[in-house]
Amino acid sequence: MNRRMGLRLVWAVLAGAAAELAGLGLIAAAAWLITRAAEQPSLAALSVAIVGVRAFATSRGVFRYAERLTGHDVALRAQAQTRERLYDALIPPQRPRHGGADLLSRMVDDTEAVQDLLVRCFLPAAAALVTGVAAVVIALTVAPLAALVLLAGLLVAGLALPAGTAAAARRWSARLAPARAALAERVADLVHGAADLAAYGAGERALAKAMDADADLAALERRQARVHASSLGVGTLVQGLTVVAIVLVAQAAGADTVATAVLALTALVSFEPVLPLAAAGERLAGITGALRRLREVRAAAPAVTEPARPAALPAGPLTVEVEDLVVRHAPGAPPAVDGISFTLEPGKRLALVGPSGAGKSTVLAALMRLLEPESGRVRVNGADLKELDSDQVRTLMTGLTQDPYIFQAPLRDNLRLAGPGASDDDLARAVREARLETWVERTGWDAELGEDGRTVSGGQLQRLSLARALLYDPQVLLLDEPAEALDEETADALMSDLLDVTHDRTTLLVTHRLKGLEQVDEIIVLEHGRAIQRGSHDELVAVPGYYRDLWQSEALTRR
Repeated sequence: MNRRMGLRLVWAVLAGAAAELAGLGLIAAAAWLITRAAEQPSLAALSVAIVGVRAFATSRGVFRYAERLTGHDVALRAQAQTRERLYDALIPPQRPRHGGADLLSRMVDDTEAVQDLLVRCFLPAAAALVTGVAAVVIALTVAPLAALVLLAGLLVAGLALPAGTAAAARRWSARLAPARAALAERVADLVHGAADLAAYGAGERALAKAMDADADLAALERRQARVHASSLGVGTLVQGLTVVAIVLVAQAAGADTVATAVLALTALVSFEPVLPLAAAGERLAGITGALRRLREVRAAAPAVTEPARPAALPAGPLTVEVEDLVVRHAPGAPPAVDGISFTLEPGKRLALVGPSGAGKSTVLAALMRLLEPESGRVRVNGADLKELDSDQVRTLMTGLTQDPYIFQAPLRDNLRLAGPGASDDDLARAVREARLETWVERTGWDAELGEDGRTVSGGQLQRLSLARALLYDPQVLLLDEPAEALDEETADALMSDLLDVTHDRTTLLVTHRLKGLEQVDEIIVLEHGRAIQRGSHDELVAVPGYYRDLWQSEALTRR
């Protein structure tokens, strides 16, 4: 929190305390005025109290408005800063520790904890402290013993009760956020996977799991409601007993009717800012857990270590040398990539082939500095990749990812993601190279594309992603399974167009489809992270092994 926000917070605390003191003064003055008026004194004797009631009533509204304005302004600014820091923590690639639904829960629910910490905990506590001290001082001037009784009641309601609700809430608050994240994940599966669930008759099972997650969350929230209701009831009971005790003590001390009325109503009103502290204590348990989860995200180790002083990017054309590359996704896990070496020279096209889980996509992630190799070296024109800034590396080597994403935005804006300053001619060229011009002419550049690509076919999605990669035009084009999840005819057409457009372009292609690979310069076959075969298409087809077996299998399938 910067100095400006700190000053705003101080003003919010002062305004809140002034509003509560004005309310206390209003009740005290009104109590004195009513009881004194019953004695029928002269109007002059009541004039000060009448003016005081009006002044306190007016100022209370003004101070309350100022407190709400400044307090919520600070809270919203603090929440925005927290989300900004969370965004900054998520921008560098991290080791996968949290699912998408869990991150969404932390982004929405947990960041609201910062706002609640100020609005529901800190500001009410400051106002309650000032009001309680003022009420005790007023009681002390009238009846010292009554002041002790009031102090005891305020301590029970303002300290003991919030501590009890916080302790009770801690038992279930640690489970509340994960339960919300689990429900969000189930709901996301139902929404985004509705078609697949219906196709395989799994809708009822998925719905039952979502209902179970909802029931778990509802049970936790019912416990939260019971704690809240119990704390409110106990606080009200403490308030009533304290007021009764003060009246009895004041009468025993021989206080007159006016003093007794002032003491009783002052004590009653002094509990108003104190009673919400029980709910604040309950909320504080959830807030501390939320802040802890936010710290976990911000403290998560990045997937790669950035150099203290990044080296200058090498100038093109680029030669990429991979030497004995070893990558593990977790310490102690089997290597996802185990000792792979190859050289990608300018204009060369190289394909990585192998079954799912062979390590093909992991090689691309290491080249794009999305994860840290355990050993081995990757050099770009002789410069070690570890000595370069990871963001800058991705300006040299990037392309089509395995799971391309379409945003809820016009077609033009989805393309411009890869080139914000691209002209209409640049967009048209990329679309033409990706063989999308007919679809674009029919759909229109301003057509709104649905979130997650639900309004486009699989082939259109892959070609749109290819157009992005071509628009970005990196010096080394990386293509990860461009024909994944497409039917045979669409996949063959896409691969044919892709190989045409990448002619004389430095390209690293990851694929499990072999048709068209006779056009690439070199093929490396991976299995369990290791290179088991390498060579040209003709060389690999000529010898027994995985490549020839897969080629023959594809040929039989096509026939």
